[in-house]
Amino acid sequence: MAKKYFYIILFFFSLLSLGAYAQENKDLSAFGTNQAIEGLNIYPNPVSADRIYITSKNMQSKEIQIYDVLGKKILQTVISGKELVISALTPGVYIIKIKEGEATSTRKLIVK
Repeated sequence: MAKKYFYIILFFFSLLSLGAYAQENKDLSAFGTNQAIEGLNIYPNPVSADRIYITSKNMQSKEIQIYDVLGKKILQTVISGKELVISALTPGVYIIKIKEGEATSTRKLIVK
C-alpha cells in the first residue's frame, strides 16, 4: 500500500517539476523584453499630480502606451522630452509600456 502512495507522489512531483521547467524556458522575445531600457526611471510613482517624468540613460524619444489592469489601452503617445501629462487618468493601477529605440520596458504606475 505504501508503495502505491510513493508512486503517486513521485508522479505528482514529476508533473510539478516539468511545469516549472516549462515556465522558466518561455521565449520572452514575443513580449518585447529582449532588451530593457538602460537607466529607466519613472517618477513620482505613486503619482498624485497630473504629470510624470520618464528619464533614461539615452534620453531618446519614447513611445508610451498605458493600459488599465484589464489590458485595455488607455493612452498612447510619443514624448521627446521627459514629461508626460496624465491628467486624463482616473485614480487606479496602470501598466505603462515604454519603447525607446529597439528597447522596451514595462512598469506598474499607480495614480492616486
